[in-house]
Amino acid sequence: MVETKDPERRATFVLTRLEQWLLPRLAGSLPRWMVPDHLTGIGVLGATLIALGYVLSTRRPEWLWLANAGLVINWFGDSLDGTLARVRKIERPRYGYYLDHLTDAYSTTVIGLGLGFSPYMLLSVGLAIVIAYLVLSINVYLETHAFGVFRYGYGMIGPTEARGVLFALNVVALLIGPLPFGVHGIGLTVFDVAGAGAALGMAGMLALRVTRNLRELARLEPPRN
Repeated sequence: MVETKDPERRATFVLTRLEQWLLPRLAGSLPRWMVPDHLTGIGVLGATLIALGYVLSTRRPEWLWLANAGLVINWFGDSLDGTLARVRKIERPRYGYYLDHLTDAYSTTVIGLGLGFSPYMLLSVGLAIVIAYLVLSINVYLETHAFGVFRYGYGMIGPTEARGVLFALNVVALLIGPLPFGVHGIGLTVFDVAGAGAALGMAGMLALRVTRNLRELARLEPPRN
């Protein structure tokens, strides 16, 4: 069996410093019977509630409150599972790495589909967000293997910041509506604008990161004559 070590983790998100202060304190206050896998399950439950809230909003917009509750629940579980393991010194690097990214893929997919089947976002935009996020994630996994550094963020916007944007958009949709408009006969909303911008932004960040990675790898492993 090939030995693996826990790769170095790096993040530079807007809320990173706040979470680095807050999350260990929350983890330390959790009951002893709660273990990281419980929190992972809570995060998956939250993602499922987000998707359900968006789909049910086709009936009544008040279901967006369920989506917002799911965002909070998802943040709690997804942010604290690894933190709890580190605070209690019960890390399982390979197990945690595998499970964490598997559940991230599930959460991203169901949230994107939930948005796409809601009245607030085109399905094509929701799928574009899912595809862009999953490709970024694949690149992170490749970087982890190639460089031994887990750089799980792109720029200053991470999962917590993205949840905050979705939460705010849901509140806007509840209070004043989704701000619909048309472009060449296609009905769009502010959710579509934000989603398309996010997908294009992720594509641009991926291109920059891939270019940088290939330059660095070429420097480390120059071609042989």
